[in-house]
Amino acid sequence: MGDRSKVALFKTLGAVMERLPERVDVAIAKRLATLFGRRSTGARGNLRTNVSHALRVDDHDPDEGLLARFVERGFESYGQYWAEGAKLPGIKPEHVFSRFRIGEGLEYLYDAKTKGLGTIIALPHIGSWEWGGSYLNSLGLGMTAVAEDLEPPELFAWFKAKRESIGIRIEPLDEHAGTVLLQTLKDGGVVGLLCDRDIQGNGIEVEFFGERVRLPAGPATLALRTGATLVGAACYSGPGRDHFAVITRPIAAERIGRLREDVTRVTQALAVELEGLIRRAPEQWHVLQPRFDGA
Repeated sequence: MGDRSKVALFKTLGAVMERLPERVDVAIAKRLATLFGRRSTGARGNLRTNVSHALRVDDHDPDEGLLARFVERGFESYGQYWAEGAKLPGIKPEHVFSRFRIGEGLEYLYDAKTKGLGTIIALPHIGSWEWGGSYLNSLGLGMTAVAEDLEPPELFAWFKAKRESIGIRIEPLDEHAGTVLLQTLKDGGVVGLLCDRDIQGNGIEVEFFGERVRLPAGPATLALRTGATLVGAACYSGPGRDHFAVITRPIAAERIGRLREDVTRVTQALAVELEGLIRRAPEQWHVLQPRFDGA
């Protein structure tokens, strides 16, 4: 597919999704994602391994039947995520506000805003983080996030414009991203970082669901360098067509030793919080890439 055709396809699909009745597009997306999950052995194997880790209790693997049901629900949830994300730019802000609630931890965001040193929200790929970002914008907090660059550049520009239309500032994940995030925090703003995957391959090794994996060093590094408040958070789909979020207590991020050691310590503390957030709804953990040995 040529670049122009690729951009045209995404724009057309986006326009169709925005205009379809919500229950229709979510139903279609769930069905398509389920079919994809049944046919893509690689993605299904990865999701199976990842969800299995989240369902373990005292190092005991989950029952095979239970795991199979969670994997099936995982692909349905993945389809719902894409449908709801595509629909979001077409939903009025007041409707987003009426359908989203922060069930736990909103006070931590307001406390951080009072301090004026910025807030870092570290997120797993759970539910729909875009709904959370749009809701924060309705509260007057806003959010700046980074995203993997897309080819061609016109596609990224379209994606960026769509997210910024719902109140989320998007910056490409490149050599300039760190400077933009630092300035955002210095201005007292909110930075949202998806951090359960080490996309760039230069993360910090920590224990995560009982195995050694690498997680991005960005959240911890930014918090240590700026004094910004660091929290974990997840935005869950449901109940019904609504959404809710959970925000953890602030994670201690003070300098006590060498920077690398401090970053590792804070990242490990963050990993523990991410585990807890994922375990609340393992079927909404949308990571189809390998995360552990065996995936």
